[in-house]
Amino acid sequence: MPPRAPRPPRLEAIWLKRMRRGPMDAVASARLVAGRGLVGNANQGGRRQVTIIARESWDAIMERLDNDTLSPAARRANLLVSGIALARTRGRVLRIGTTRLRILGETRPCERMEEALPGLRSAMSPDWGGGAFAEVLDDGEIAVGDAVAWEEDGAR
Repeated sequence: MPPRAPRPPRLEAIWLKRMRRGPMDAVASARLVAGRGLVGNANQGGRRQVTIIARESWDAIMERLDNDTLSPAARRANLLVSGIALARTRGRVLRIGTTRLRILGETRPCERMEEALPGLRSAMSPDWGGGAFAEVLDDGEIAVGDAVAWEEDGAR
């Protein structure tokens, strides 16, 4: 059987956190507000308006930890994307559907990762394994399944 063609980059999941240390609620769609973040999410404004993890990084970490049951929601990020590498992308603009997010830095894994799975925090530490955080540049709706792409430098 020939190898399956890679899927186009897309938004695979959206999670909202209602309160600090609260549960991550999966939603099919959400509203982004420029300079603020996701409507209904506990974290608003500041530099970490949205957090993002990459499916491929999560899967590789789970393989190294020999775990096939822990949900990516355990990472406590807002968005799960596939087909896009997040490592060393500070300053780049990521388009999700019709909205844009500017990557401001790497999300370092915290002690909550050890609560989810022993060894997870250290496994996520190298090469931006904990994902990235971003500022929201445009108001708009996003939905699971939306296309994801890097915007060319200087493009609007």
